[in-house]
Amino acid sequence: MTTLVFGHKAPDTDSTGSPLIWAWYLSEVKGTPAKAVLLGEPNTEAAFVLKRWGFETPEIIDDVEPGQPCVVVDTNNAAELPDHINEADVRQIIDHHKLAGNLETKGPIDITIRPVACTATILYDLMGDDTAKMPEGIRALALSCILSDTLEFRSPTTTEHDRAVAEDLAHELGISIPDYAEELFAAKSDISAFSDAELLRMDSKKYEVDGVKFRVSVLETTAPNIPLSRKASLMETMKQVAEEDGVDQVLLFVVDILNEEATLLVPNELVKTVAEKSFGARVEGDAVVLPGVMSRKKQIIPNLKV
Repeated sequence: MTTLVFGHKAPDTDSTGSPLIWAWYLSEVKGTPAKAVLLGEPNTEAAFVLKRWGFETPEIIDDVEPGQPCVVVDTNNAAELPDHINEADVRQIIDHHKLAGNLETKGPIDITIRPVACTATILYDLMGDDTAKMPEGIRALALSCILSDTLEFRSPTTTEHDRAVAEDLAHELGISIPDYAEELFAAKSDISAFSDAELLRMDSKKYEVDGVKFRVSVLETTAPNIPLSRKASLMETMKQVAEEDGVDQVLLFVVDILNEEATLLVPNELVKTVAEKSFGARVEGDAVVLPGVMSRKKQIIPNLKV
């Protein structure tokens, strides 16, 4: 049976590119039939990368069948995976997030979780000398994933190893990292086709703090004025999304890639309290700028307080 390779729901560039990279490796190098699939529509940057390098958008699935062989990349959290993931046959997990501990497997499996900024960096390492066999498109996917997850090395999650792998890939591809990153971020910043609800769910993760359930949403952009011009309607839609998704509050951080800061929308007293307790911010009005805040994984989630 073909092994399905997938990342988390609301797939970004890493959760779109890494399944394709690893499915290629399993199929073409290791001789294990594998297929990349997605758990939702790729975001604008990920869609750009697929088109730019000639990849078809992988099949989008809603769930997995019992016993289906799977490899999970870019997450280890069952809440970000198909509803019946614990009934599937998960054979490998490759990730760079903290251990969630809520996945069940049919037996002992191969798990790799490393403190780097990007899953594609780990995939590159795991391939070892077989990276020499990577075709141009697969190399380009890996580079795209790393530049996206590190925000062109601006994110505090970036390690020297992420940078070194990206620079090697760019050299092999004959690509200028600054020029290509500019293309990526322009695609990431184009949100014109998305509704407010879609924006709030596009790059988001559920997280609970002292019994309060949040959907923590991040919009990374080089043009923060575009989403912020929709501030009023976004804040109104937060109520709808929270109710539909079974959380108490949506937190939206608009990350300004170039100025290396985030703007948190503040629709009510709860979010004001979160901003003040979590980030030491002084809140006046319906938004607050958080200098230096770029990473949900390293700076936002670990600091959340209510």
